[in-house]
Amino acid sequence: MKAIKIELKWAFIFTITMLAWMLFEKTLGWHDEKIADHYWLTLLFMPFAILMYVLVMREKRRRHYDKKMTWLQGFLTGVKMTVFVTLLSPLAQYITHNYITPEYFNNVIEYSVTNDVMTRTKANDYFNINNYIWQSAIGALGMGLVTSAIVAIFMRRS
Repeated sequence: MKAIKIELKWAFIFTITMLAWMLFEKTLGWHDEKIADHYWLTLLFMPFAILMYVLVMREKRRRHYDKKMTWLQGFLTGVKMTVFVTLLSPLAQYITHNYITPEYFNNVIEYSVTNDVMTRTKANDYFNINNYIWQSAIGALGMGLVTSAIVAIFMRRS
């Protein structure tokens, strides 16, 4: 347990930060009146996500590896955090869509249908909690692995 304590801590911090970001998006109207821009505005979370990967590797390097870290050690640190974030992502989606922004799916479905982006049937099939749980888990895993590989390059020390 001690070997994964740092990664687990940062996965919880990541998830809490993501939930705070969802509240921020909701507050700024990105889930209702400004929903047309949501798909690209949500990308503004990326620097925060990258920062958390930097911070987990920095802490792991300092506390566990005696201020030295190879690329592989950094990458594996990121992979462990990614696994925990991926496992927490269904809970984060549940909290987001049931407590932070319960009207999001209705809003995005109406926007998609009204603006001829997709039919109501396709919109209903795409914009729902089950699909978003899968998307968030797969997205967390894929982006987490890529981010881990890149950040580990900059965090290595000999």
